[in-house]
Amino acid sequence: MTDARTLAPPLEAMPAPRLTTPAAIGLIGFLTLVDLFAAQAILPSLAKHYGVSAAQIGVAANASTLGMAIAGLLAGALGAKLERRRAIWMSLALLAIPTSLLALAPNLTVFAVLRVTQGLFMASAFTLTLAYLAERCTMAAAPGALAAYVTGGVASNLVGRLAAAFVASLVGPEASFLFFAALNLAGAALVAATLNRNRPMAAQGEAPGRFWAAWAGHLAEPRLRRAFAIGFLILFGFIGTFTYVGFVLMAPPLSLGMRALGLVFLVFAPSMVTTPLAGRAARRFGAGPTLLLSLGLALAGLLLMLATSLALVLAGMTIVGVGTFFAQAAATGYVGRTATRDRAAASGLYLSAYYCGGLAGAAAVGQLFDRFGWNAAVAGIFAALAGAALLGAGLKEKLP
Repeated sequence: MTDARTLAPPLEAMPAPRLTTPAAIGLIGFLTLVDLFAAQAILPSLAKHYGVSAAQIGVAANASTLGMAIAGLLAGALGAKLERRRAIWMSLALLAIPTSLLALAPNLTVFAVLRVTQGLFMASAFTLTLAYLAERCTMAAAPGALAAYVTGGVASNLVGRLAAAFVASLVGPEASFLFFAALNLAGAALVAATLNRNRPMAAQGEAPGRFWAAWAGHLAEPRLRRAFAIGFLILFGFIGTFTYVGFVLMAPPLSLGMRALGLVFLVFAPSMVTTPLAGRAARRFGAGPTLLLSLGLALAGLLLMLATSLALVLAGMTIVGVGTFFAQAAATGYVGRTATRDRAAASGLYLSAYYCGGLAGAAAVGQLFDRFGWNAAVAGIFAALAGAALLGAGLKEKLP
């Protein structure tokens, strides 16, 4: 659920990358983020394996967002000193280590630490790839390349969950992590084979400075603070919804099995079509109206998820996915248009707020779910997304 328009404009003088096909760019995006939400499809089985509650496994599985928040900040602030291609493929190769160790995690604490470590490497690769594409592509090619990368990330939400459920049904939920470690290594190989080397930005004449000065400048801008809060609330609602709905679907009266639960996440397929349109909608109507309408749609979908009919629940999940992905793309695009300088640092701050919201959503909604049930959990999610919609309605576009 990320958008790429938050980074610095491309460097016109640099040669075009070898990577030219949108399919290849999208595949890199997919392989970078495939681990992030795949575990959500097998949470009930993992909860049973570790003997813990839904809230406990929900927080542990989504601990990756803490690593994403930390690495997003650091990559945005310090990434100028790194050679992009090497840093990206090394991040993905190293990602395979904690991913494979998850198959052997002896308890929930070790599992959570490994998920945090996964998040560190995923966010590093993700942020640096966005920077690479923004710097290396021409003005004409950049929007298509970045859109393809974002769409690959959206696809990881769907295919990752499907793959996790299917593989877990064959070899068990723990061993399924070995499959994803192989995908991490495939992503590293693809990056090494297709991206060009480039000099670090600091070596290209960009004067280094105190990285926290850029953060302070962005946090002093009220419009950006509002956008950061919106990102926090969007992922709070998204994680809260899709972490715990699986427990509802596998319990009576719906009583879905593991493979059926994996197929449920085909509800993300429409989002792969609608999300790339968010940038165009925000430019035409403004980020405020776009956020208000997309999050209003997500709120309507949440209400459908209170039903006991599988068809209505699936319809609600589809609508929530479309609305939140669309809102996320609009919000990150707004950050890119509003930040007047140090856009990589602004992107890092936004992603940090966004992923912190995911961890907070897993914890808070999990407590509501464990203590009071699904209806209370939906009420908490509804409050978060309604807050994001109200904040979004007040966004003002930067004057030309």
